[in-house]
Amino acid sequence: QVQLRESGGGVVQPGESLNLSCTASGYTASTDGFSWYRQAPGKEREFVATISYNGRRTFYADFAEGRFTISRDDAKNAAYLQMNSLKSEDTAVYYCGRGWKTTIDYWGQGTQVTVSS
Repeated sequence: QVQLRESGGGVVQPGESLNLSCTASGYTASTDGFSWYRQAPGKEREFVATISYNGRRTFYADFAEGRFTISRDDAKNAAYLQMNSLKSEDTAVYYCGRGWKTTIDYWGQGTQVTVSS
């Protein structure tokens, strides 16, 4: 069955970086896009970034543009989210999804990112 597993979350200070990973299993990752979403306490889940099935197209939320980079490694059935210059408002649970933009059919369990001084 399709499974997505996120890792790499943690507690960092403002201005620091984190690199999240999403490892896929149960299907061939090169046939689908990957997307990252996040959900902060008391807020709805929101889109962060997406990458196409072949890695040629990426798209970011305004708050992520210039600070976050999404990438993929199909040899590892994995996608990544490099997050730089983190802010306190980036604190959330980050979820990996299979699909492009809002067309997501499977989700991982999420990884907590906390940005605090």
